[in-house]
Amino acid sequence: MDSRAVFVLLWMLLSSTSTGIKLDGNGYVDIIIAIGSRVPQDDMLIDKIKEMVTEGSYYLYDALDEKVYFKDATILVPSHWSVKDFSKARTESFEKAHIKIDYANSVNNIEPYTKQYGECGDEGEFIHFTPEYLLNDTLIELYGSRGRVLVHEWAHLRWGVYDENNDKKPFYYSNGRIEPTRCSKNIEGQFYEVTAGGSLQQCRTDPETLLLTKECTFFPDRNQITNSSIMFLPSLDPVTAFCHENEHNYEAPNMQNIKCGKATWTVIFEDSVDKDALRSLKPPESPPPPPSFKIVQRKQRVVCLILDVSGSMRGSRILLQQQAATHFLRNIIEEQASVGIVQFSTSASTLSPLTTIDSDNTRENLIKMLPKVADGWTNMCLGLSQGLQVLTVDNGDALGDEIIFLTDGEATDNIELCAPSAIKSGAIISTVAFGKKAATALIEMAEQTGGKFIYANDELTSNQLMDAFASFTFSTGDYTKEPVQLESVGERTSDWFNGTVSVDQTVGNKTSFVIIYELSFPSVYIQSPSGLIYTQTNTSHDKLLKTVTLNVPGTAEPGDWQYSIQTTILQALTLTVTSQAAQADVPPITVKTRMNQKSSDGTKPMIVFAEVSQNYRPVINAEVWATLESETGIEHTFQLLDNGAGADASQGDGIYSRYFTKMVNGRSSLKVRVKNQEGQTRLAAPKKSGAPYVPGYVVNGVVQLNPPKPPVSEEPLEVGSFTRTATGESFEVTLSGTAPPNFPPNRITDLSAEIHEDTVLLSWTAPGEDLDQGTAKSYEIRWSFDLDMLRDSFSNGHVVNTAAVSPQEAGSVEQHSFNLSFPIQNGTTLSFAIQSEDEVNATSETSNIAQASKILRAPKPPGISNPGMNLTVLVISVCVVTMVICFIVAVTTWAVKRKKLSSESKVELTI
Repeated sequence: MDSRAVFVLLWMLLSSTSTGIKLDGNGYVDIIIAIGSRVPQDDMLIDKIKEMVTEGSYYLYDALDEKVYFKDATILVPSHWSVKDFSKARTESFEKAHIKIDYANSVNNIEPYTKQYGECGDEGEFIHFTPEYLLNDTLIELYGSRGRVLVHEWAHLRWGVYDENNDKKPFYYSNGRIEPTRCSKNIEGQFYEVTAGGSLQQCRTDPETLLLTKECTFFPDRNQITNSSIMFLPSLDPVTAFCHENEHNYEAPNMQNIKCGKATWTVIFEDSVDKDALRSLKPPESPPPPPSFKIVQRKQRVVCLILDVSGSMRGSRILLQQQAATHFLRNIIEEQASVGIVQFSTSASTLSPLTTIDSDNTRENLIKMLPKVADGWTNMCLGLSQGLQVLTVDNGDALGDEIIFLTDGEATDNIELCAPSAIKSGAIISTVAFGKKAATALIEMAEQTGGKFIYANDELTSNQLMDAFASFTFSTGDYTKEPVQLESVGERTSDWFNGTVSVDQTVGNKTSFVIIYELSFPSVYIQSPSGLIYTQTNTSHDKLLKTVTLNVPGTAEPGDWQYSIQTTILQALTLTVTSQAAQADVPPITVKTRMNQKSSDGTKPMIVFAEVSQNYRPVINAEVWATLESETGIEHTFQLLDNGAGADASQGDGIYSRYFTKMVNGRSSLKVRVKNQEGQTRLAAPKKSGAPYVPGYVVNGVVQLNPPKPPVSEEPLEVGSFTRTATGESFEVTLSGTAPPNFPPNRITDLSAEIHEDTVLLSWTAPGEDLDQGTAKSYEIRWSFDLDMLRDSFSNGHVVNTAAVSPQEAGSVEQHSFNLSFPIQNGTTLSFAIQSEDEVNATSETSNIAQASKILRAPKPPGISNPGMNLTVLVISVCVVTMVICFIVAVTTWAVKRKKLSSESKVELTI
C-alpha cells in the first residue's frame, strides 16, 4: 500500500473531525449552530435553540418516513459570554456554521431564511435565525412552531430544494381558474383583502390582467384534507410531509418548479447529498432519543505560522514569504490575538513563542523574527510537530487554535503518516502550497479541520502570496473588526503603474497602501479624493523587504484615490490596499468567493460564486470579475452575473455566479475583483428561501387574522464608488485527458410566456455554447395544452418555428413572438418549453415550463372567496345577478307606473 493510500485510509478513520454534517446511522451529527458576537448573553436563547432542534428532530423523523432525525448539535457561543459549563471549541467557527443566530440585515427583519447559492439538489450555505425570532413566542403564530420552521429550512440547507410559495406571484391562471401558488393543490382556503383598518373585503381584480390585485391574500383553512407540503406552509397543523410526485403541483410558478422541475420528495431521494443513504436506510427499531447538545466557546484567536525555509525557498521565495507574513502580522491579524512563529527544513525551531498582539511594537517585533535564510531539506512532519508544541504552551492543547502552514516542496518525510495526528489535535490548519510541488496532503489537512487551502505561484505580479495571507481572517460575525481588502493588483513595467482605489463610506480606518517592487525603489504618488498628495516622504520604506507603505492617518477620505507609481527600469510592481470599518456600528461591504467543488475530474461543471453584501444585505448591480489561474500559468478572466440564469440561482440576491468550463489539470487559484458598475450598484432588500409569514387562517369558515409582521424597508439604497478584491480557496482538477470537457448549453430556468390576443410572446436569458459561456447554435421551442406531457416528453410537444431566432451571446435577453395556427380560445392555458443545442449537437436539459393564459378584457369580476374558482362561472354568475336585478327593476318600475296611472284616473272621475 503506497503512502497516498495509507493517508486516505487514516483520513477516513478520522472523518469525525470533519466540519461537515454527516449521517451516523439514522441520525444527523456534527451540526454547528453559532451565535454571532454582537448578540448579548442570554441563557434563555440556549434553551430556545435546544427546544427548536428537539422539536424539529421528531417532526423530521415523521416527515421522512422515520428515516432520519437530529442526533447531536454543537452550539458555539461568543467569546464575551461568561464561562459556565462551556467546552473549548475545536474546528467550530461562526463562518462555517450551518445555523447562524445573528441580528438581521435591517430593522424589524426577523424572518428565518436559508442562504442558497447552488443548483437544485446542492447544499445551501447556512440557515439564519435572529435572536428575536427565537425569544419572542408571539412569532410562533405568524410562522409556525420553530421546530417545523427548522425542518423547512433544513430541506433548503441539506437537500437543496426550494420554496413552493411565491410572494411575487401568489396567484396564477390555470385554464380559466384563479389558483393560489401552492403545493399541494389540495390546500384549501379563501381569498380576501385586508383593509388598513384590519377588516376583510372581497378581492378585486386587475383590469389589465384580470388576476387578483397584489392586496389580495390567500388564507388557508386551519384544517386540511392533505398533509403536504412542508415547503409550502409548515405552520399548518395537518402538514407533516413533503410533496410527492402524485400530489406535486407542477403548474405553480414557484422556485421549486423553476429550479428543479420535480417534486420535493423526488429531489431529496434522487438528487440530494443524502440520496444514497436515504434510499438504503431502514427505520430504527425504536423512536429516536432527543438530540444531545454540546456548548462550546472560542476565546481570543491563537495562531502559529509554520514556515518552510528549505533550500528550494532560497532567493525570491523566502522574500515573498517574508513580505506576505509581514503583511499578515502588520495589517491582518487582530488585536489581542496570540501569534507564534516556527520555521522548518531539515530540522524545526521556534522563532517566537505565542505572543499576544497588544501594540504596534509587538507586531514589529514579531516581524523582525520572521525567517530570512533558506537551506536544507523539507521535513514537514517536524514543522507540524513543532507548531503543535507551540500551541499547547498556553493551556496544554491545540483545540481550536490555528496553524498557517506554508511549504513549496514535496516532503522528504512521509507527511501522510503525520498529517492524521495533526488533524486529530483539534487545530484548524490552513495550508499554502507555494509552487507546483507542494504535497497533496495539504488539501486534506485543510479540508478536514475547517481551514483553507490556497495555491500560490511565485510570480510577483500575481500577488498571490500576499492575497493568501490577507485571506486568513477569522470571522466571529462582527465584520466591523475585520480587515477588508480593497485592491490587489500587479504589473511589470518600465514606466508608470497607475490606477484608482475607491474608498466607500463603510470603510476608511487603518487604511494602508503596500507597494512591493522587484528591483529598484520607485517613485510613489498617491492622491486623495480632495487632492492631497502623498509621496515617498509620507511613506515608510523597507529596503530589505522591498516594500513601500503608506498608512493613511485617521479615517481615509471616502472617494476615488489615484495612485501613480513610476519606475525607470523594467520590473514587477504590486499594490495591496486594506482598510477597516469607518464606524463601529456600520459593517463594511464584504466579498466572499469560492468554487462549488474543491476538486474535480471534469464530469460535473464547476461554478464560481462571489457573494457581495453588507451585513447579510445583498449588494446588487455590481461589476464582478473572476480570475482563475492554473499552476501552469494559464489564466482565465470572466464576468460573474447575478441574473438568475445559467449558474446563477436567483436574480438580484447579491450572489454573482458563472460556470467555469476551461478546466486544466492541476491546481488553480481564485481571485475576484468587485467595483461599482457605472453608478448602478445598490443595497437591496434580501432575497432568500424561507418559511413564509402566515397572515391568518380560516377556522370554521371564518378568517382569523394574525398580527401583521413589522414593516421592513425594501427600498434599494445607493452605494457610492467602492472596490474590493477577495481570494477564494484553491481547487484541483484531474482530467482523464489534457483537453477541457465539453458541456452542452445550460438549462434555461427563466422562460416566461404571455398571450396577447392570438400572439404568444416568450422571453428568456440566452444560454451559452458550453453552459453559460459563448453562444448556442440553435433553439427548439415546443408547446402543449398538457403541462405534464411537455415535461415528461418534450419531443412530443408541438413545434414552434424558430428559423428566425438566432441565439445571442450567453446572458443576453432573448424574446420570440409568434402566432399559433389556430385561434386561441378565451381561458385557454398553454405550456411552453425550450431546449438549446451547441455546435456538436449536444442538447441542453429542458427548460422550466412556462404557462400563459388567454384572458379577454372584461368587467372586473367580484371578489373570490374560494381557491380555484372558475372564471367562466364568475362571468355567468355576474350575468345572472345582473339579469335578476334588471328584472326586479323592470317589475318595480312597471308597478309604480301602473299605480300612478290608476291614481290619475281616480282623480279625473272625482272631478
